[in-house]
Amino acid sequence: MNINQKPDSRAILEACLADLESRISPDAELELHNAWEQFASGKHRGGIFSPRRSRTSQPGIEWPRVLVNETLDDYNLMAVQQYANCSNMLAEGTGKLMCVRANYGTGTMSSLFGAIPFKMDDASDTLPTNSPLEGGSAAIEELIRRGVPPIRGSLVEKDLEMGRRFADIAKRYPRISRWVHIYHPDLQSPLDVCELLWGGDMFTEFVERPELAKSFLEILTETYTVCMREWNKVSPPAPRYSVHWSMMHLGTILLREDSAMNLSPAMFEEFVAPYDQRLLEEFGGGGVHFCGRGDHFIKLLSELRGLYTVNVEQPHLNDMEIVFRCTIDRGIPLIGLEASSAEAALARGRDLKGLVHCWRDRETIEDGEGLRKAPA
Repeated sequence: MNINQKPDSRAILEACLADLESRISPDAELELHNAWEQFASGKHRGGIFSPRRSRTSQPGIEWPRVLVNETLDDYNLMAVQQYANCSNMLAEGTGKLMCVRANYGTGTMSSLFGAIPFKMDDASDTLPTNSPLEGGSAAIEELIRRGVPPIRGSLVEKDLEMGRRFADIAKRYPRISRWVHIYHPDLQSPLDVCELLWGGDMFTEFVERPELAKSFLEILTETYTVCMREWNKVSPPAPRYSVHWSMMHLGTILLREDSAMNLSPAMFEEFVAPYDQRLLEEFGGGGVHFCGRGDHFIKLLSELRGLYTVNVEQPHLNDMEIVFRCTIDRGIPLIGLEASSAEAALARGRDLKGLVHCWRDRETIEDGEGLRKAPA
């Protein structure tokens, strides 16, 4: 099957789904699921948690390679790409839990406010984002005046339609329904969406016009809440555990706080913590991901009620002993940590308390921007 020849994407999808359904071993998936649940609940015993499937299963057909840009305007190809990741997990026998999402990039929530996505070139094969709005703070003032925007015509509307299609697939394929998790779209966080829309001026305005910034963060928090409530109607969350980037955690949401690395602890407390706290409480808790340095705000982050996991993307930029003290020593698991960082901690006698998950060699993790990379 050659995508470049523009075959019927629906037919391709159905062939791929039938192949995936036939290869799922309920026993192997249950074993892996139980291991993850034990870890997420703090009951894993040992050093690093790094599970593997007990068996592999090779595809019976040739799955097409679908570029990110090809998925953005074709729901069937979006599904093929997402389920292809699951197919690879079975073929490689990784410890990843199978999961799919509506995958439209970091600018998904920004699109509600008029930000125009731009596609990366095909060679990059990565998700789109958006440029900041023109007009600077005047544009932000206008958005505050308008309030929470409608979902109609945005990438969030495409999220919801894709979610409905995942739900329809689950109705028709019982093993996919049971073992392939549908996780929530990339809505980032109030702070990260604030920077996507406002640009770098956001940081100076936090100092010069803090009340304006807070008013906008209020709107963004309300908008996130509306979007997640609508998503949960389409794809109701599991009662206790969620799967995000193939990793299980307690709670339902996973916030991104990449922009927080540029803030002081005092600014984190003022411009991040109150809004994240509201979302964690609204949606039954969850986790936080951040790229870059976060050891300066990790203590404040760890004090949020309902924070059940943390994903540190670049441990080499952090004092990991500070991170460990504020996470695993408080019973908060770390997921997707680079193995070299965890192994170095064990080598110096650091007790990881069974609360650190790492990918093994040759496994990959999808980071917050939708890039694929191998762990160190």
